[in-house]
Amino acid sequence: MDNSTRAIINGYIEKARKKLEVSERLLRSGDYDDAVSRAYYAAFHAAQALLLSEGERAETHKGVITLFGLLFVKSGKFDRRFGKYLANLKDERENGDYEVLSYIDQETAEKAVAEAGEFLREAEAYLKKLGVID
Repeated sequence: MDNSTRAIINGYIEKARKKLEVSERLLRSGDYDDAVSRAYYAAFHAAQALLLSEGERAETHKGVITLFGLLFVKSGKFDRRFGKYLANLKDERENGDYEVLSYIDQETAEKAVAEAGEFLREAEAYLKKLGVID
């Protein structure tokens, strides 16, 4: 893997960490829709880093989720729950961002932030094992 690819992967992980931090702050302040949105993006950017570690990229959110499932869940590198987390986080994010009558409550937001955190930690552990991030 070349240094440019490593730098991009590290950039995705750093961006994911920042999104997770923001989602935690939003959760504490009671802004549940936006907490879920930022939680999704934490997992999404971590998934992009993982795909790039395999030399893959996706053009759409659905593409990232699909490729993650094929390359990491079906291959057994990641437990199935991580594929579900990513898909569910996307659905909840769309609900909170686009639905006028959406109601994302505290419990839903807490679950989203927890799942995004678990997803990011698992991605970081995997990438550290590969020697891609420190």
